[in-house]
Amino acid sequence: MKTTHVKRAFKYRFYPTDVQAAELSRTFGCVRKVYNLALAARTEAWRRQERVNYNQTSAMLTVWKKTEELAYLNEVSSVPLQQALRHLQVAFTNFFGKRAKYPRFKSRKKSRKSAEYTTSAFRFRDGKLTLAKMAEPLDIVWSRPLPEGASPSTATVSQDAAGRWYVSMLVEDPTVQPLPVTDTAVGVDVGLDHLLTLSTGEKISNPRHERRDRARLAKAQRQLARKAKGDGANRRKARQKAAKVYARITDRRRDNLHKLTTRLVRENQTIVIEDLTVRNMLKNGKLARAISDAAWADFRSMLEYKAQWYGREVIAVDRWFPSSKLCSACGTLQDKMPLSVRTWTCDCGATHDRDVNAAKNLLAAGLAVSVCGAGVRPQRSSPSGQSAMKQKTPRREP
Repeated sequence: MKTTHVKRAFKYRFYPTDVQAAELSRTFGCVRKVYNLALAARTEAWRRQERVNYNQTSAMLTVWKKTEELAYLNEVSSVPLQQALRHLQVAFTNFFGKRAKYPRFKSRKKSRKSAEYTTSAFRFRDGKLTLAKMAEPLDIVWSRPLPEGASPSTATVSQDAAGRWYVSMLVEDPTVQPLPVTDTAVGVDVGLDHLLTLSTGEKISNPRHERRDRARLAKAQRQLARKAKGDGANRRKARQKAAKVYARITDRRRDNLHKLTTRLVRENQTIVIEDLTVRNMLKNGKLARAISDAAWADFRSMLEYKAQWYGREVIAVDRWFPSSKLCSACGTLQDKMPLSVRTWTCDCGATHDRDVNAAKNLLAAGLAVSVCGAGVRPQRSSPSGQSAMKQKTPRREP
C-alpha cells in the first residue's frame, strides 16, 4: 500500500493566564496592523501599475518598526507579523489566479483574531507548548492525543467571538493511510427535510441546529440591539452572549457533518454528489436560512478532503442533470416535477420516492462519468448544454 504523508491540524482549547491573554491580544492587534499596512502599500503600488511582493513588504516592516509611531510592533514576536505578510502574499496570488476577490482590510471588530507561530517562535517539549515572549506554557486541554512522535511545524493561536481561546497545531499524521479498496458506491442527494438521502434508500434526518436554538438566539440578539452602540462593557457582554449561542450552533453542526462524512468515506469507495451552487441558492429569501443551516458546502468540503486522505473518490454530477425528473427504472424523463411532489409513479409502473430516486440517478450518472467521462441519459438536456462531469478531488493541505 502506498505510503502517504498527510499534514493535519489538531485544534485544542486552552485557558491563558491574564499575562498570556494580554500578550496574545497585543499580538493579534499587531498582526492586523501589519496586514493592513502592507495591503495599503500594495494597493497604492497597484494603482501606480507596480507590483509589490512579499520580500518588499518584509523590508517595509523593518522600516515601520524603526518609526516612533509603530515602535510598539517590536514588543511582540516578529514571526506572526512575518506570517501575516505571507498570508497577504497568498491572498494576492489567489486574486491574480482568479480564484478569489481582491484582499480586504482586516476589521478590529469583525475579523478573526489569530496569530501563526512557526517552529522558531515556540517550544514544544514533553507535551507542553510555550510561545515566544511567554515564560509559561499554555494551559491546553488535550481532548485527543497528538500522533506519537509528532512535531508541530506551526502553531496558530486564535480567539473566537465567544471569547474562547484555541491553538491549532499542524503535524504530519502517519495514521492517515488509504483504506482497503472496496466495490461499494453510493449516490447522495442533499435536502432540507432530510439532510442526506442515499441511493440505498436510507434517509438521514436534518438536525436543524439553528432552528432548535432560534429562540435563544433571538433573545440574545434583542438584548444586544437594546445596548447603546459603542465599546461599552454592557454591549460587549451582550455581543459575547449572542456569539456563544452562534458558537453552540456551529459546533454541533460541524460535529454532525464530521461524523456523517467520515462514515460515508469509510463505507464507500465511490461517492457521487450533485454539483450545487450553494452561493446562488442562498439568494432565495424563503430558503436561505434553511440552506445555511444545512451547510451543504461544508459537507462537500469535508467529504472531498477526507476522500483524498483515505484513497476514496468523490464525483460531482453537473447541477443541470435532471436527477429528480428521471425514472431510475426505465429512464423516462418527466416534463415537470414541482418541489411539492414527494412521491410519483412513472408510466412504466414504478413508484418513486423523489429523493431516493434522485440519489439512484446521481449514482448511475456518476459511475458512467467515472467510466467514460460523459453523461449517460440520452433524454437529458440542460439550459447550458453541459453534460454530467467528473469533479476530481482537489489537492490541498488539510
